[in-house]
Parts: sequence; C-alpha cells; structure tokens
Amino acid sequence: MTAPSDLETTAPSAVEAPNGATAAIATPPVDADNELPDDVEMSLFDHLEELRQRIFYSLLAVVGGAIGCFIYVRPIVAALEAPAQGVKFLQLGPGEYFFVTIRVAAYCGILVAMPMILYQVAAFVLPGLTRRERRFLGPIVFGSSILFVAGLIFAYIALIPAALNFFISYGADVVEQIWSIEKYFDFVLKLMLSTGLAFQLPCIQALLGIAGILSSKQMVAAWKYVLLAAAIIGAILTPSTDPLTQSLLGGAILMLYFGGIGVVKLLGK
Repeated sequence: MTAPSDLETTAPSAVEAPNGATAAIATPPVDADNELPDDVEMSLFDHLEELRQRIFYSLLAVVGGAIGCFIYVRPIVAALEAPAQGVKFLQLGPGEYFFVTIRVAAYCGILVAMPMILYQVAAFVLPGLTRRERRFLGPIVFGSSILFVAGLIFAYIALIPAALNFFISYGADVVEQIWSIEKYFDFVLKLMLSTGLAFQLPCIQALLGIAGILSSKQMVAAWKYVLLAAAIIGAILTPSTDPLTQSLLGGAILMLYFGGIGVVKLLGK
C-alpha cells in the first residue's frame, strides 16, 4: 500500500470525440496542502456564536487568573517596586493602593491567561486554514508567547531601571524622591505591556512572509524606513520622555526586525 503524495491526481475522464472515438482528458492535479481539511458550512450567526463562546472562555480565564494573582498581589507589588530603589511611595487618596493592587492583579491575570487566550484564537481560526497554513500555526503561537514574555523581562530588567535612574538622578539634588504609587504603577505596567506587544514584530513578519505579502529581500530593502519607525515607536510606546529608554526600546525593535527577516528567510520566503 503506497502512501499518497502531496499532489493527488484524479483518474482521466473520457469524452466522446466527433468521430465516435473516446478521448481521455486528465483533470488538473489537486494540491493537498491547499485543501481545507475541516471545510464545514457555517452561517454567519454560527460564526458569531462560536466567537462569543471563545471570548467568554478567554474572559473567564482572565478573571480566574486575576483572582489568583490578587491573592498573592503583595509579593508581585514588592517585585515591581524593586527597580525604584531609594524612592518612597505615598498613597495620595483613600483606596489608592487598593485600586493599584486590583490593576496589578488584572494585568497579571491577562499574562497568566495568555495560553488560554491564544488557544481560543487558534481554535477559532483553525477551520479556515489549509494544511500548509496549519503547519505554521503552532510555531507562530508558541513564538508569540515566548516573545511576549521576553518583552516583559526586557522591560523589567533594562527599560524600567534605565528610566527610573534617569528620573532619580536628574532631580536628586533638588527634590526628594516621593512618588505617587498609582502613577508609578501606571508607568511600569504600561511600559511592560507596550514592550511585550512590540516584541511581536517577528511573528507579524513571519505571517506576512507566509502569506506572500512581503519577502525577506523587500524587508531588507526597507531598513531605512524601519529605522525611522523604530525611533518613532520607541518615543510613542514609552510613557517616559527620557532618550535612554526610547533608544533602548527602538534598538530592541530594530534587532527584532532583522531577526524576523532571518525567520522569513528560513521559511523560504
């Protein structure tokens, strides 16, 4: 019993020629990689209902993760306060620290629920993908998760300390460093989230390469525009205005871009 090849051919069909003889006409080969294995007819309302269920399960995972993180929120808050050494935090209004802990638990809940969210997204789009596209779905989802976590770690280790050291040293001999805890965590959480999203650039490049929209040569040719865009994105995504933090994030985006070009090249695009 022989294994089927990627290109499956059908038997030639016979047609009657004008002289009474029969002529065989071969049908074109069918590319199995471009077939939809789960091609099931669904109405628009069925798609909307499935989308509603996927969103509900994702929100349920976020709520569960947030509740679990709220139980251990004090160690998380202490870890996020660690980069601001020598700074005192004040609660400037009633319940300010309480609402800060809720916000921290919500952000951490999203991070904990990210595998479930990605699973729901993959399960929703999977029936509309061909066999060839499904081969790349798992690596892209896994790579997206790794890059998001890498972005959080990069922000915590490099960006946040650089920004805080700049602000602390800039006014050390003029003002005493006493910060609002709400504004501090608003700064830290936004910087970490924006960095995690910026680290998704290689995955976007891989999707564009797989879809045939852009090739690796076209991406290399556009490096000047990407350099300008990295500087602009670094200025927009960083909530601080210091040039060091913006340069670090812009440089990281540029390195990720060239890393994404390497991934597209490995994919043969």
